[in-house]
Amino acid sequence: MSGIEGKVVAITGASSGIGEATALLLAERGAKIVLGARRPERLEALADRIEKAGGDATWARTDVTRREDLAGLVKLARDRYGKLDVLVSNAGIGLISRLDDLRVEDWEEMIDVNLKGVLYGIAAALPVFREQGFGHFVNTVSTAGLRIVPLQSVYAGTKNAVRTISEGLRQEAGDSLRVTVVSPGAVRTDFAERMDPAAKAQIDKMMETALSPDAVARAIAFAIEQPDGVDVGDIVVRPTAQG
Repeated sequence: MSGIEGKVVAITGASSGIGEATALLLAERGAKIVLGARRPERLEALADRIEKAGGDATWARTDVTRREDLAGLVKLARDRYGKLDVLVSNAGIGLISRLDDLRVEDWEEMIDVNLKGVLYGIAAALPVFREQGFGHFVNTVSTAGLRIVPLQSVYAGTKNAVRTISEGLRQEAGDSLRVTVVSPGAVRTDFAERMDPAAKAQIDKMMETALSPDAVARAIAFAIEQPDGVDVGDIVVRPTAQG
């Protein structure tokens, strides 16, 4: 029996990319998956795929900018499976641009999704984890916060804010809760679809050597499968070609 089998794992941003890959891998290893994202048709199709492969999954439309949606996702996990072992806060957007462009609405959206979305997840799951006496937060951040480059100032800022909050949460968590941050480098996802053309061209160039989402999913699984008392705090996963 693996350290994943039987665990109940809720995942935000689960309809594509890293979230989808993580859901499939954890379900294959015996976890019960609670899928959350904004595209219900994608969630329904993914849950059906998991169940046809012999897994167990449920889903709820989840907009992480709405605190009540995160509360609902956690409640769904408990109502269906009786507990929640892991919350993977993976939903994120990267509307990168030069600060001179003054795309303030994009800045606000990144703060709402990347930062406040994680905080809302903590607010929903932390009381449950305290009541249970166990629980694991896995927060997806980015190597953009480790090496700051032009166009990514606000995006990197939101990710580093999550990194800081996660470390504070880890220190407050005590000996019964675990906290992991995973920092992916370039990953083949639809990350660049809403960027301005100049920024999209930069990201598209990075995609030539980008990782498969499966590589990040395996890193998340590694953190989850560790025995009680072992806290994998920080994982960086990037292409060997990435500077």
